[in-house]
Amino acid sequence: MIDNASIESLKNSIDIVDVIGNFIELKKSGANYKANCPFHGEKTPSFVVSPSKQIFHCFGCGVGGDAIKFVMELEKLTYPESIEKIASMFNFSLQYTKGSSDYTESKQLLERIQQWYVKNLDSHQEAKGYLQSRGVSLASIERFGIGYVPQGKEVLQFLEQTHQPLPKALEAGVLARGDDGRYYARLVERITFPIFASSGAPVGFGGRTITNHPAKYINSPQTKLFNKSRLLYGYHLAKERIYQQKRLIVCEGYLDVVLFHQAGFTEAVASMGTALTPEHLPLLRKGSPEIILAYDGDNAGKNAALKAAEMLSLNSFEGGVVLFPNGQDPADLIASGKSEVVANLLRDAKAFIPFVLEQFVASYDLSNPHAKEQAFGQCKAFLSKLSPIIQESYFPLAGSLLGVSSALFSQGRGSGRTQQKVEPRVEHFQAQKDIAKLSLLKSLIENPFYIDTILEVVDASLFGHYRPLFEAILAGEMEHPQVMGLLLDESIEPLSEESFRATLCAMLMKYYEQKLKAVISNESMPFAQKSFFIRKMKTDIIPRLKRGELVAYDAK
Repeated sequence: MIDNASIESLKNSIDIVDVIGNFIELKKSGANYKANCPFHGEKTPSFVVSPSKQIFHCFGCGVGGDAIKFVMELEKLTYPESIEKIASMFNFSLQYTKGSSDYTESKQLLERIQQWYVKNLDSHQEAKGYLQSRGVSLASIERFGIGYVPQGKEVLQFLEQTHQPLPKALEAGVLARGDDGRYYARLVERITFPIFASSGAPVGFGGRTITNHPAKYINSPQTKLFNKSRLLYGYHLAKERIYQQKRLIVCEGYLDVVLFHQAGFTEAVASMGTALTPEHLPLLRKGSPEIILAYDGDNAGKNAALKAAEMLSLNSFEGGVVLFPNGQDPADLIASGKSEVVANLLRDAKAFIPFVLEQFVASYDLSNPHAKEQAFGQCKAFLSKLSPIIQESYFPLAGSLLGVSSALFSQGRGSGRTQQKVEPRVEHFQAQKDIAKLSLLKSLIENPFYIDTILEVVDASLFGHYRPLFEAILAGEMEHPQVMGLLLDESIEPLSEESFRATLCAMLMKYYEQKLKAVISNESMPFAQKSFFIRKMKTDIIPRLKRGELVAYDAK
């Protein structure tokens, strides 16, 4: 592992503005810097970087943290990877604790075995012949690092000859262990497709059989480096084009990606033996690209496309679906010289929402009234999760597909949860600011000695929807999104001690005045109890607050 002292030394030697400025354009704004947030699409800059506090915060989507957190979020790297990337950017030499560099050893082991797989392919004619038959060029083999893994005993021999610890190979997913405790190779006699993190570091492998094994493809198991639900095959090669073209093509398999890139569609990636999941969304959203789902036209492809299109449309992604006809996949078409056909299909992609509605309707027999009613319910439930404007835009299409009046879809729209925000969530204290309460809270951050004063007279419930913010400050959670947002909000100023007490008195005064009105209008309260509360507030609590005396909060 990286030595903690080395990490602290790195943090002290870098400036967050320099780090973030390497990835996005920052513009000076007062004491801070601003930019359009790289984590969500926006036209008005809400991403703020503070050089004095060495933190960043987006007031649109709520993400925030220090320079290391920024690189982790943007590049989808682990904490150690982010530290190593920043260190390499600034030529900083990291120190590692002796014998405990688990991550580094695993990465180095994967790099060595990847090089060995590549070398093996050169001498294996059957594997090379298969790739050639699928139209894969030598340039693509080199670009993607495609290799070959021989028999299991040869894998073990290689690891032993190169002095690779077998337990480390187990942790990296190269080996598995049987019930008898013996190690064995996970991939044998397969063409290998190395899987890389966004940073370009190998994290796992996909293997394609050439011996007619029942499992055509096998992936590395989940490890500390490899999580297939957060990775997309080929992304490390595609990301630059994705940012430039604002388009990302998601296909089904390794060879599809390789052939797409070979034909010039270098924005193509693939999920790995699993459907797209919500965990993929942050990676898909980077650069705000249009998403094109390019799947096979068989039942499995249609089902995968439907689930992905529904998820993407409900999360405000734009894009469409292409289902390749006649049982062909993109790799077949490209290999047969029909790249222009593929390009035309991609241009004519069916938009997500129409595709979802069409697939829903196609699964029912509309000649049966009961089935038609079920189809209507499914379409309406889907549309109800979209924003009102988007819903209304697709009512006519849904009605046309079902053969019913589009007016039926607008009935009962006022009840239940019928909309989903298109724009990312804005922190509540930004949407409706209570300047007094926020000033008190910012004062607690800037001057912690105020905390004892406020705790003597205030309960957390008095802060209403700022209660989580208040509790985060008390807990010292300075990386809490709302805490960082408040720190970087230049419209909120910390208070002097005198102003702090006066504002606190005013907040308590407002609370007791509202409580007094509530007691007076409460007809169910016994007369004696009501008289006591009214007298106590009118003759004791409120006069003391008016004199500037802090009175302990009483919720009774």
